[in-house]
Amino acid sequence: MLQSIRDRSRSWGAKIIVGAVVVTMALFGVESLVGLFGGGGDEVAEVNGQPITRQELEMEVQRAIRSGQVPPEQERALRGQVLDEMIGERLLVSFAEDGGLYLSDEQLDQVIVTLPEFQDQSGRFDTDLFRNRLASAGFTPTSFRSALRVDLKRQQLQEGLTVSDFVLENEREALASLQRQVRSFRYHTLGAEDLDESVEVSDADLEAYYQENRERYQRPEQVRLEYVIADREEMAEQVEVDEEAIRQAWEERGRDADRRVSHIMLSLDGERSREEAVTRLEEVRERLAEGESFDELALEFSEDPSTAEQGGDLGVISRGFFGDEFDEAAFSLSPGQVSDIVETDNGLHLIQVTELDQPPLEEVRDEIARELALEQVNDEYNRRVQALIDDSFAADDLASVAESHELELHESDWVSRDGGGGVLSEPGVMSAAFSEDVLVEGFNSEVIELDEDRRMVLRVAEHREATVLPLEEVRDRVAAAVEQRKQREALLDVARDQVEQLRAGEELDLDWQRVERATRQQDDVPRSVLRAAFQLPHPEGDESVFGHVGDDERVTLIALDSVEAGEADEETEAFVARMAQQLRAQAAIQGLRNHLRETAEIERY
Repeated sequence: MLQSIRDRSRSWGAKIIVGAVVVTMALFGVESLVGLFGGGGDEVAEVNGQPITRQELEMEVQRAIRSGQVPPEQERALRGQVLDEMIGERLLVSFAEDGGLYLSDEQLDQVIVTLPEFQDQSGRFDTDLFRNRLASAGFTPTSFRSALRVDLKRQQLQEGLTVSDFVLENEREALASLQRQVRSFRYHTLGAEDLDESVEVSDADLEAYYQENRERYQRPEQVRLEYVIADREEMAEQVEVDEEAIRQAWEERGRDADRRVSHIMLSLDGERSREEAVTRLEEVRERLAEGESFDELALEFSEDPSTAEQGGDLGVISRGFFGDEFDEAAFSLSPGQVSDIVETDNGLHLIQVTELDQPPLEEVRDEIARELALEQVNDEYNRRVQALIDDSFAADDLASVAESHELELHESDWVSRDGGGGVLSEPGVMSAAFSEDVLVEGFNSEVIELDEDRRMVLRVAEHREATVLPLEEVRDRVAAAVEQRKQREALLDVARDQVEQLRAGEELDLDWQRVERATRQQDDVPRSVLRAAFQLPHPEGDESVFGHVGDDERVTLIALDSVEAGEADEETEAFVARMAQQLRAQAAIQGLRNHLRETAEIERY
């Protein structure tokens, strides 16, 4: 939460007018009983004589976990990082206060009441929302004010350093010139075929590399799981659905389906009585019954000029288009049927449904059958899930639960916290498997909701701690890594030798790849090669400049042929200038942080 507030509270200054809303923020008074700094606790560090207590550290760790930033299983590793951040923050705030940076209570109140997190839908500060949001994030009002005050002071300091830094015009022009520069060069990638002999890997090489890189060959903490799944879909597959029920369900769908309709309308405009209009439409119904076409009769009788020439066609309609009376008639008809006389505000109508916006029964038979089967097993599925909840909670194993509910007992391979495939990759599964109740206490898990049709219960069958795998188990992987390293080193030697030959004017039979007028953003050249080409010095005259570059994937010779001034791109150059200024500002802030740490008296306990 505090990070979100940091992002939104950068213009908290004098422009904010709060008025009577602040009411001196009396709501913060009694909260100091449980504030962040209330109570004692062992000291975990001291910064220039100012202690950081274990309670303060634990509060920050728990807030990070509660906010979802850090999984609970990483809590132990998190403490050192949080403590380091707290030390840095103490140093920055102390420096800011020594420099005279100050925030009054009124300014702090102004920031708080204008934060969107604490405002209701009308944009006004809401006390209850304020307290609830803080509680969910692990803050009291008092502790939040303290944390916000620290954060705003630090922000003042950082913004001061940022705005005090600047780029001279000649620096900006030099940067723009470098940015728009284009270079033409050639490159050739070396491979195993360029070596006089293939590299050899000895057992001593394997052992040395393995010892240097043991952390790469760790097997993470793993569990092997047993689990059962109550699956409504599987239960539904055992149900036979009556064919008549499928047809009825399809027809029921059709009652609300959009439909294409036509009408014959007689208006009630005073020139004829209602009785005369009814008599005339009854005549039309008789002629329809004798087999005459609705389209032709619409052209002859309908007084709706926009549809009469199209056989009365109104197009496809949904419920609500023409009012309740029209809907009641139109949505009670099957294709080809004609309604009784319907009266609306526009007049009297005969309505014919010509087409339903509904797939044929044969296309949706399986889908409807599945839906009906799921409905039939719904109550039994809910009873089974409730029984699974009750029985798995009380059971000392999962096999007996599976047997009593006629569920298959599944067994997984070894899986880590990152999860496995299939159902083990579903959200919540691995967090349940590595929870304290399941992993440490050995209980069955609570019922896990995989989706609306599946519920799972799992149990740890076996557990093994994280460990470094023995060399024999990872020999092939180590051998491949050693071979790659030795080959790269050998190719680097070849590259150095060939660069010297090229610089001496020798012609080498190389398959050069040519790149003309490349920019720094060229995307069809390996990044390491492009970067190296732009780091080489300018060629003199017609002489090329040679160099080489090696990364984890390749070793490449480079011949830089020419450097030219490119075309100006104001948007790109402005972006680069902004990035350069940001980097300078970040460097200034980091330099201050480093200086404060070097000159401070810091004790960790």
